[in-house]
Amino acid sequence: PKGVAISHGNAVAFLHWALATFSAEELKGTLAATSLNFDLSVFELFAPLSSGGAVVVARNALHLAELPTASHVTLVNTVPSAMAQLLRLGAVPPSVRVINLAGEALPETLAKQVYAVPTVQKLFNLYGPSEDTTYSTASLVGRDEVPLIGRPLPATRAYVLDASLQPVPVGVAGELYLAGEGQARGYLLRPELTAERFVPEPYGPPGGRMYRTGDRVRYRVDGRLEYLGRIDFQVKVRGFRIELGEIEAALGLHPDVAEATVVVRGQGVDKQLVGYVVAKPERTLDAA
Repeated sequence: PKGVAISHGNAVAFLHWALATFSAEELKGTLAATSLNFDLSVFELFAPLSSGGAVVVARNALHLAELPTASHVTLVNTVPSAMAQLLRLGAVPPSVRVINLAGEALPETLAKQVYAVPTVQKLFNLYGPSEDTTYSTASLVGRDEVPLIGRPLPATRAYVLDASLQPVPVGVAGELYLAGEGQARGYLLRPELTAERFVPEPYGPPGGRMYRTGDRVRYRVDGRLEYLGRIDFQVKVRGFRIELGEIEAALGLHPDVAEATVVVRGQGVDKQLVGYVVAKPERTLDAA
């Protein structure tokens, strides 16, 4: 519902990391199955083209199962729920060597299922909001390893802070703040929201800003970040950020509704939003 103003410089900094992390052979045939309005598309389009590779276009990630050019795909970049469905269908082509998963928490069980595909050599768990240009941290997940969101990208600074914006010790949970070359200019035509989420950076260069992610994390002793969940009521369903309060408010506009609440049910690709409503006195709600 809100536009994030990304600069060319943000994208270039991100691509420097991508080209240093993935070889031209790995990017040779990158699946592009994400809407241009979604930040994953920055990687899917520009990383392969910047390395002399090809972009293999599909309607969506699940279309890989019937894509005529599936045998050209060497790298798949998608959300965990979509990958779970592809694995269920046996639709990961033998040409795929690298799988990038982002946009949702990566369960350990899914990581093991990915590595059960004999031709997959690398699995990356990538984290980052659009406000910090696609990815902010990265982790090459080892076989039989609990997935973490890893370390900040070279051009990114990651702070774990308490409610007073003070750094918390290693192992203690706090809110993740991001700064650096990937940080967006703000929200398009939303100055109040920009000021709320992009706050002064007390630990970086003078005049710097940091983005308040709303995500709870903690630093491990080895310097890697562990994702713990949200600090608010935002949820993710198939990679899309959803504010439950906005849906509850919409349900409350119905003239017969006194109270409403919305929750997420199910896991992975089977996640769905379920709303519960209470009728006003002497009113009834038609289930149809």
